[in-house]
Amino acid sequence: MFFEPVSISIEEIAKFSNAKIVNSEIADGNYIKSASPIEMATEGSISFIDNPKYLKFLESTKASAVFCSEKHAEQLPSNIVGLVHPTPYKAYGQTLTKLYPTAMRPQPILGELGVSDKVILGKNVSLEDNITIEAGAIIGSNAAIGEGSVILAGAVVGSGVKIGRNTTIGANATVVNAFIGDDVIIHNGVQIGQDGFGFAMGAGGHHKVPQIGRVILQDKVEIGANSTVDRGANRDTVIGEGTKIDNLVQIGHNATIGRHCVIVGLVGISGSATLGDYVVVAGQAGIVGHTKIGDGAQVGGGSGVHGDVAPGEKVMGYPAIAASKWMREAAKIMIADKRDRKNKKKG
Repeated sequence: MFFEPVSISIEEIAKFSNAKIVNSEIADGNYIKSASPIEMATEGSISFIDNPKYLKFLESTKASAVFCSEKHAEQLPSNIVGLVHPTPYKAYGQTLTKLYPTAMRPQPILGELGVSDKVILGKNVSLEDNITIEAGAIIGSNAAIGEGSVILAGAVVGSGVKIGRNTTIGANATVVNAFIGDDVIIHNGVQIGQDGFGFAMGAGGHHKVPQIGRVILQDKVEIGANSTVDRGANRDTVIGEGTKIDNLVQIGHNATIGRHCVIVGLVGISGSATLGDYVVVAGQAGIVGHTKIGDGAQVGGGSGVHGDVAPGEKVMGYPAIAASKWMREAAKIMIADKRDRKNKKKG
């Protein structure tokens, strides 16, 4: 097993998750030692019910405890401890954080703490306490790394880069021309701070324009494997606090992304685009440069956004339009296609 669980009592789980215990008489002294899907759970494991189609597994599950909502509590068998919570999956996720703390972020590959003697350190590097830097990592001159941070094997931290506390830089990631906040997770292979795509284009050729900005990642940002964040051209590329970015995402120069956004795999955000707070961009969507996506807006998967999106608006399609309109148009096309095929058969 890659991740060894920590044993936790059901009473403790109920306390930190603010869940109400059902069938409490069998909860006393009962410990949770693993987590599993409801249909695969074994004795000593915890699971959850959020989607009603999984209710059929309640009678046969071997789970010792199950998170569920109030409306499903009556369906719990008497041999299972219920943990009633308004958002069962969120409570389950919170429990996994306690059960499997090492699964929260990339761990040292060799399992060793401290600064390896096979690290290359430049001049005037500032290292606070309790830092781990693995073999093969390179830390440039005048870089600073905060307390509790972890730099994994083969990572490169460029000259002058500042990394906050309790931040993890994954294996073979590169961070240059950047300021990184606290509690940031940068997964394996991420590239941060390289040139933005800046050229003055013309008939005689394309003149490269120096990219002199930085990348700023605020606290609690997470960036998935092999994603790229270009540094600004003449101002900074900024990613706001708590934003979560999936694998294989491209963020162009001068982009400004707000707080607590969710950006799913294979999204491309062009230079100088601005996303507000709590924006969701689904997989494979593209956002044209210099557009503004308002707070709380949502962009559907595979969409192409060519203009501004109002706060709270949901858009889909290529070019992206209001999601409700896109679904009506798609329904019309399917109905028309079905009618045409029917008429051809008659003919």
